[in-house]
Amino acid sequence: MNAPASDAPVSERIRYRLVSAGCRHHANDNIAAYIEPGELDALQTEVQAKMQEVLKSLVIDTDSDHNTQDTAKRVAKMFLREVFAGRYAAAPPVTEFPNFSRLNELMIVGPITVRSACSHHLCPIMGKVWIGLLPNEHSNLIGLSKYVRLTDWIMSRPQIQEEAVTMLANELQERVQPDGLALVMEADHFCMHWRGVKDSESKMTNSVMRGAFLKDANLRREFLSLISKG
Repeated sequence: MNAPASDAPVSERIRYRLVSAGCRHHANDNIAAYIEPGELDALQTEVQAKMQEVLKSLVIDTDSDHNTQDTAKRVAKMFLREVFAGRYAAAPPVTEFPNFSRLNELMIVGPITVRSACSHHLCPIMGKVWIGLLPNEHSNLIGLSKYVRLTDWIMSRPQIQEEAVTMLANELQERVQPDGLALVMEADHFCMHWRGVKDSESKMTNSVMRGAFLKDANLRREFLSLISKG
C-alpha cells in the first residue's frame, strides 16, 4: 500500500498506518492508537460529507426539508463520538488495587446496561450483562464503576453479540486475573425487530465461563441462580 498524499482524506492516512503496522481494523476493533491529535475532528467532517451523499442518493431533499438539513452532521457525530466511540477512544482509565484482604469469594456485577449495534445492519443491540468473578490473592481488584466503563468501551462498536462477550471477557481476564470468570449477556437485536422477520419477542442470550466457573458445576449453578433473581 502506497503512502497517501499529504492532502489525502484523513481516513486514508489512518488506514495506511493500520495496514503498515499489520493491525487489524475490523468493525469491532479499537484503532485509537493510530489516530493522531486533531484527526478525529477531520474524520467526523469526512464522515459528515459522505453521509450527506448517502442522503442525496436516498433522494431526500435536505435543502428544503428542515428535518434533515443537519442529519449528516448529527449522524457523523453520533457514530464517532457516541455509539461507535469504543473504536476511536482509548480504553478508559482503570485503577487496579492489590487484593490485600485476599478475597476469594464469588463477586457478581450486574445487570450492566448494554448499548451496541450489530455490524451486519448497524441496527441497535440493547440488553444487559452480568459479570461473575472468583478472585484470588494475586488478583487486581477494580472499582465497581470501572466494570461499567469497560463494558461500554467494548460494546460501543459495531459488534456481534458472541464476539462482544468474548472481547469483554478477555479484557477483564487480563486486568483482574481471577481464578474464575463468568459472563452472561441477554440482548434485543433490532435487526430482527425492525427488519427481516420483524419478530419483536426474540432475544439472544450467551455466556462465557472460564477457570473455576468452567470446572466447578456448583459455582456455576450459584452464579446462574443469583443472576436469575436480579
